[in-house]
Amino acid sequence: MSAPERIPARRVSARDRAALDLLARGELKVEGQIRDASNAVLLCTVTLDGHTATCVYKPVRGERPLWDFPDGTLAQREVAAYEIAEALGWPLVPPTVLRDGPYGQGMCQLWIDGPDVNGQDGQEGQDGEHSEDGASGEAAEQGGAGRLLALVDGDEPGEGWKAVGFAEVGEGRTALLVHADDARLRRLAVLDAVINNGDRKGGHLLVDAEGRLYGIDHGVCFHTDDKLRTLLWGWAGEPLTEEATGALEALRDALADGEPLAARMAELITEAELTAVRERVAALLKTGRHPRPSGEWPAIPWPPV
Repeated sequence: MSAPERIPARRVSARDRAALDLLARGELKVEGQIRDASNAVLLCTVTLDGHTATCVYKPVRGERPLWDFPDGTLAQREVAAYEIAEALGWPLVPPTVLRDGPYGQGMCQLWIDGPDVNGQDGQEGQDGEHSEDGASGEAAEQGGAGRLLALVDGDEPGEGWKAVGFAEVGEGRTALLVHADDARLRRLAVLDAVINNGDRKGGHLLVDAEGRLYGIDHGVCFHTDDKLRTLLWGWAGEPLTEEATGALEALRDALADGEPLAARMAELITEAELTAVRERVAALLKTGRHPRPSGEWPAIPWPPV
């Protein structure tokens, strides 16, 4: 069985260190399959020294080939996204490891329980199969699950919301797609810009019972071409926060040659992809602003939720 992930202790909370150890060394037992996922996603329990948790296991052999990503690399990219989030100092990705399992090597990630972004209890599936149920004019609650995405009538997002764009809602009607003006989402937007997330859908946002926001499904990240597709365009072109600038400066230093994070990333993505990560961090620090859509790639994933 694979050894626990090598992640600097200063970047990982005691709770997450315990979760990483459990995920990496525990006995995996498959309980079922998440059927709506685009790749093989198995719901499992993992047990070690009397401790048990629920997790998601995505074996490499269950990955469907993609035209623009090398075969058999999605699991590594999911782990790389976790590493980058931790290096930024933002625990925005559930504890994630690469390990052997019942169906070979794959990604193993802690299952997140709690109300989802639509205020429903529990998860529809940790491969991002949630649904958005229509209009809401209420601001998201900053400290809890609240409502992070909505469709609203009119041309303005309203207080507490940021506009993404107009969406077809059926019968020839359109509505304004908005997301909450929420510090947690803003950090996630920065993370997505760094890892070049090609698929930030609404269903990939989870909030646990304690109000912590997580992003999941990072298999189509780290491409060398600009493939950023996200629902979190509300801050496009706006200045980065001081917090974000400080986090990016720390990440830049951690990605320097000879640093542990740089060595770890080199195990998970290609040399060219690692160079592209460094270049994206440098570009964000140079402009000091959230990126805008490039115009060379669809800006919003489909389906959006």
